[in-house]
Amino acid sequence: MAEQTKGQEQAQGAKRLYILSTAPQIVSPVDTRAIMRNVLIAMAPAFAVAVALFGLRALAVTACAVASSVLFEHLWCLARHTPTTVGDLSAAVTGVLIAFNVPAGVPLWMVVVGSFVAIVLTKELFGGIGYNFANPAIVARIVLSVSFPAAMTTWVVPRLTLSPVDAVSSATMLSASAIKLPYLDMFLGTEMGMLGETSAAAILLGFAILLATRTITWHVTIPYLATVFLLSLPTGHDPLAQVLSGGLMLGAVFMATDYSSSPMTAKGKVIYGIGCGLICCVIRFWGNMNEGCAYSILLMDLLVPYIDRACALTPFGDEKPGLLARLRARKGGERQ
Repeated sequence: MAEQTKGQEQAQGAKRLYILSTAPQIVSPVDTRAIMRNVLIAMAPAFAVAVALFGLRALAVTACAVASSVLFEHLWCLARHTPTTVGDLSAAVTGVLIAFNVPAGVPLWMVVVGSFVAIVLTKELFGGIGYNFANPAIVARIVLSVSFPAAMTTWVVPRLTLSPVDAVSSATMLSASAIKLPYLDMFLGTEMGMLGETSAAAILLGFAILLATRTITWHVTIPYLATVFLLSLPTGHDPLAQVLSGGLMLGAVFMATDYSSSPMTAKGKVIYGIGCGLICCVIRFWGNMNEGCAYSILLMDLLVPYIDRACALTPFGDEKPGLLARLRARKGGERQ
């Protein structure tokens, strides 16, 4: 009797070993909240520099953007009678990025409009986190720039400067009439611009944090920056100035790397980054706008489904969908 019971237990144990289940089978402590927490930590250096350069106004703009973004997401969940999702910190990350993409002197009600565009129109209407077709902060910046161009191009002179700054001619380093600043000014951020885009040093520190915590990889950021740098040489532009000025560094590190709107494979990410760099250079060098970073990311976000389809990984044991495979499939269909 004991031997029979033991045999049944062994048989049941063997059956349990071969039970199949749907993916994912690997349990990881990394969730959305942990990822967003890492992003917030990585953005802390750029935020600290913004407060140091632009004072309490930077703090007020950031607090308004975060509070309104979280509030809009919570109200949306209440309206749909679903559990609130503000605890995953994604709305807070979007709020900080919105603040980083506006000048220090922008009216706070415009910041609230940007939060509405980002959270409600770009994120929640498409299904929430993971379903947005583009980075919400990028869409918010573009909408605000088109709707309120004067406010979005009225710069505040930083409190700390290494070189004399002319508030008119140095409105943006990418404009034709701008006075060229030393590379150190552009690297440290003692120049005029959006709140979070002036200091390349702070953004690079955030990039190092994201890489160290394995929140993102280099496959989007490095090709993006390298493409702009290399294309600046033959076109007669200063490569370092192009990389250190404007929103390129901010976009390449914190917005082009968005999980939802960037490609899934490493090869696709590299293609995506190169495409962003090409579009950014075309707009900067030959377009009517000084800055093309936001539009380059938005346009490449729209192409991500096609990039994912072209760079889809072949399942183990399957044949790559090349010309021979397509001919075999067509011949099989003709036989049927």
